[in-house]
Amino acid sequence: MKRRRADMEQKVCSEIRVAIEEVSKICKFNTRSDDSTSTSQQQQSEGDIVNGGKNCYIGAQPFFNLCNLLIQVLDKIGPSMAVLRQDVHRNIQRLEKLCELDPAIYSNLVEVLRKEQREGKARDNYSCTRALVWLTRSMDFTAALLEKVVKEEPSLMSMDKAVEESYITTLKPWHGWISAAAYKVALKLVPESKNFIKLLMAEDEDHETLKEEINSLVSLLVPLLDEIHSTLIIFRADRLRSN
Repeated sequence: MKRRRADMEQKVCSEIRVAIEEVSKICKFNTRSDDSTSTSQQQQSEGDIVNGGKNCYIGAQPFFNLCNLLIQVLDKIGPSMAVLRQDVHRNIQRLEKLCELDPAIYSNLVEVLRKEQREGKARDNYSCTRALVWLTRSMDFTAALLEKVVKEEPSLMSMDKAVEESYITTLKPWHGWISAAAYKVALKLVPESKNFIKLLMAEDEDHETLKEEINSLVSLLVPLLDEIHSTLIIFRADRLRSN
C-alpha cells in the first residue's frame, strides 16, 4: 500500500520535490541546541573520536528514503547509470539488513560505523561502513550533476559533459581501474539534456520552476553530505576505495 501511494504521489510530484522534503526532515532532526557554540570543527572532531562519535547522528530511514530517490533520478539518465544504480541498491539493502536486526539501536547509522570499527570490520569489502561511504559519494555525484544541469539552458548544455565532470570530481578519485573503465563506457550512453530535464519535471511545472527546486535541493543536500563526510572522517572511513 505504501509503495502504491508513493507511486500515485510521484504522478503529481517530482522526485526533486520529494527529495527536498526528505532532506528537510533530516536537517530539522539534526539541528542541535549547541549550534551557537564557537568550538572549532577540528576540536569537535577530536572530541567525537574520544567519545566514539557519540555526538553524531545519521537517521537510517530518512537516509534510505533519500537514497531510493537517488535511484529514481539515476533512472532518468537511463541505462548509462545502470552500474551506479545497482551499487546504490545493493548498498541500501546491505545497510537495511543490518538495521533490521535491531531497529532501536541502528536507527542511527553512526551506530553501524561504531559497531564495525569496534569489531575491526569497517574496511571489509562488503562492510556496511563501506556501503554508507559509497551511498554518500553517489549522492555527491547526483548533487554535482543536478547543480550543473541548472546552470545552463537545456539547448546549450552538454549532458555527457555534465555527467563526466560530475563523475570526475566525486566518484573517480575513489575508483580503481575496473570501475573507472565501466563508467567510461557508460558515459557514451547518456541522454540529451532536454530529455533528462523533461523527465525530472512534475506534471504541473516548467523549466524555471524545476531550476528553483533543484537549487533548493542542492542548497540543503550539500551541507548534509558535508556533515556525513565529517562523520566518516571521525571513524576514519573517508578514504575507502573500490577496486
